[in-house]
Parts: sequence; C-alpha cells; structure tokens
Amino acid sequence: MRADRLLAILLILQARGRTTAARLSEELEVSVRTIYRDLDALSAAGVPVFADRGPGGGCALDRDYRTTLTGLTERELQALFALRVPMPLQQLGFGSTLQAALRKLSASLTASTRGVEESVRQRLYLDAAPWSGPEASPPFLLTVQQALWQNRQLDLIYLGPFDAAIQRQVSPLGLVSKADQWYLVSEVEGALRVIRVSRLVAVEVSPAAAVRPDGFELEQFWNRWCVTVNAQRDPYIVQVRINPALLSRLPSLLGRGATTWQAGAVDVDGWIRGELSFETLVEARTFLLGLGRAVEVVEPRALRWSLRDFARQIESLYQEKEGEEASPS
Repeated sequence: MRADRLLAILLILQARGRTTAARLSEELEVSVRTIYRDLDALSAAGVPVFADRGPGGGCALDRDYRTTLTGLTERELQALFALRVPMPLQQLGFGSTLQAALRKLSASLTASTRGVEESVRQRLYLDAAPWSGPEASPPFLLTVQQALWQNRQLDLIYLGPFDAAIQRQVSPLGLVSKADQWYLVSEVEGALRVIRVSRLVAVEVSPAAAVRPDGFELEQFWNRWCVTVNAQRDPYIVQVRINPALLSRLPSLLGRGATTWQAGAVDVDGWIRGELSFETLVEARTFLLGLGRAVEVVEPRALRWSLRDFARQIESLYQEKEGEEASPS
C-alpha cells in the first residue's frame, strides 16, 4: 500500500540520513519514478524532504526534522517478539542489550497489544545453535568490533593458505556472520579483502584512522562476494566403488560431507562404481574414513594416499596403546 511505503521512506530517511532514490527503489521494490512521486507526496503533506538529482545527489530530510510516529502493527510486533538473541549477537556482547530493548518495547505497549509478546513466546522459538552446541567466540572478535566502532585501522597477523602467517595493516569495513563463522571485510592497500576471524592469530588496534571507500555498502559487497566465491568453487570429485549393502543408506548420508552421488557401472563382484562430490579433499577424507571398508576410492590418487596414511596413523596409535596396556607395571 502507498501509505505504508510513504511511512517506510520517512523512517528510512530519518534513520539513515541522505540516500539515493535508486537505493530506496531497490529496498522498497518499486521504480525510481515511483520513489520520486512518493517524495513529492511527502513534500506536499508538509514533510521537509528534498531530492537532488545527478552525481552526488540524493534524498534527505531536513536535519532538524523528526517524526513522532511510533505505531506498530500487530504483525510487526509479532516479528519483533519472535526475536531471540542469536549466537552472533551474543558473541558481540549485544545479548543483554537486545533483551533490554524488547523489555522497554513491551512496557510501552497499550493494554490491547500487551498480550502479543506472550502469545509469540508460547508459539515460536528460534534455535539457531548447531547440534554440537554453540562454539566459543573467536578470540579477537571483540577487538575487531572495537576498531570498527572507533573507525581505527587494525594491525593483523592471520593464517593464509597452507597456514602461512600473513601480516597486514587493514581498514576494517564490517563484520559478517555466516554459517557459524565470522568474517572481517576490510580494505588492504586499495583492495577489498575478506578474512575469517578464526584465522587471526594477533590483532592490535592502530591509532590511524580507517579508510572507507566511497559508496561502500557492506550487504551489497558481501552478496556479490558470495556469488563470486560460489561460482569459482569447483567440486572435488571422487571416483569410488561402493559395497551394495551401503547403497540404501547413502541418500541419508549426503549433506554430511558429500553433496551428490552419481551411480555408474556394476563390477563383477557386485560393487557399484560411481562419483561422490565434495567441497574439499579434507571433507572427502573425513566422510570416507567414517565409512571404513564399505567404500574404496579409485581416484584421485592423492586421496587414496591420504586415506591410507590416516588409517596407518590410527592403527599405529592403537597398537601402541594396546602395547602399553599389556606391558607389566
């Protein structure tokens, strides 16, 4: 509805300050022409809003203007009270802050809407923790967050490919939590870099001010980066022979390391040839070690050698333990 969109534009401009009509159109899923018509409507209603076209332009409210609109629909209240403190916010230290904000919201409700909180609490519970239990926060997460709030550069040492230590001074631009991992988006010598926070081994906040590229938008950059990474990630294909007794269980095992299975010919001994795909050699090795003698890797040879090496290490460990237990005290 147009009234909802006008209110949304007003609240966005009040919270964000100057922004472009193109960004408003993308966020509200309407055309740029519609945004300009809505801005004209707000201006006609007495809202001090203005729009400058061309490079460097944008839409903004008069800096002294503030709306006193505070009404929330029942659906909006349901969405807010459905929030539980997710693990990433707890790791950043926002857990108690969010709970306090929701308590203040609850206390400000009218008698007719006060029951929404309890109704939602009894009907929705969002548990984002992995089955293995919540992981500890990366040790330097709060230091990185501090640099972000203070707009300071960071002196980092982190582990790169093959665990090589890399030392850099970076301008932190944002933190992103994805799939139980934290990533630091930063500017390094004029280029944008993404570093996994768990790979940091030393971090110091520099007195130098961070440099933010003009027009940088964290969400837009992250979405583009993820698309690029996914497009460049070639699957790790493993040619195997599988014991037919395992075949019925294979669909339930996919997704726990292996992503796809493509069956091929049946050998004379009844074993089935096919291909399993993984993201990395390490994931392939972990998955296949758990299947023991039920799967034989045919190719690649590097994986065969790695599996054999791990099997020998395991065998040697338990042989040593059994020898210690059998020796007289």
